[in-house]
Amino acid sequence: MSENFNDKVIWITGASSGIGEALAYAFSTAGAKLILSSRRVEELERVRNTCSNVEQVKILPLDLLDASSLGARTAAAIACFGHIDIMIHNGGISQRSLIIETDIEIHRKVMELDYFSYIIITKALLPHFVQRKSGHFVVMSSVMGKIGTPMRSAYAAAKHALHGYFDCLRAEVSPMNIKVTLLTPGYIQTNVARNAVTKDGKPLGIVSQNIASGLPANEAAKQILKAISKGTYESYIGKFGSEKIALWLNRFLPVVVIKKAPGLAPK
Repeated sequence: MSENFNDKVIWITGASSGIGEALAYAFSTAGAKLILSSRRVEELERVRNTCSNVEQVKILPLDLLDASSLGARTAAAIACFGHIDIMIHNGGISQRSLIIETDIEIHRKVMELDYFSYIIITKALLPHFVQRKSGHFVVMSSVMGKIGTPMRSAYAAAKHALHGYFDCLRAEVSPMNIKVTLLTPGYIQTNVARNAVTKDGKPLGIVSQNIASGLPANEAAKQILKAISKGTYESYIGKFGSEKIALWLNRFLPVVVIKKAPGLAPK
């Protein structure tokens, strides 16, 4: 791996599985010091013990739905190594249910987890970056942050909101040498569909065919490290397939995406 993150301090939320876990291994191999966060401490321990440089990896339990705790957790993250260079907003949940059937509380839960937790932590960490005149926010959005398909209204709404917020943040902080990178993954081999909430809050419990045949998480991590290293504003992560084509069509021929949207939905 050509990207060098030697001695960079990187805080990753949602680090106990999926893309977050893959990023932990990739950054550790690249020489970074890591702070790994999620609710599942045992899984964080497993990830930590699998990293290349265990002594440079710290665990910080974190519940993104506990909004009142996020300020103190951010201060604790800074204290782990004395500073933070890169913040990876990765924790979250997806959703699979029709709008007409989905309880409003599901929309609130997804928005709290996938949007508000990100901006609460960002606001808590931003003064630290401003003081250091350096920092990098990396935000895990989705192709659903750019287009809409059936069964993902709450998830797409939260991801669309991330683009608006962090595009504005970038415009404000770029003169301060603070970077913002938005990632828009397509189908990646993770448990995101299995864990997705349905109309009544129960997990979907199955993996879609599209995700099962998607890009392996470790390959996605390689693409992400390249995007971060380059300071890319926004980067598609995944195979070249229907999702990437849909992004271009949505920009130049949106009527095609609307007509084809049912076919892009998870199988």
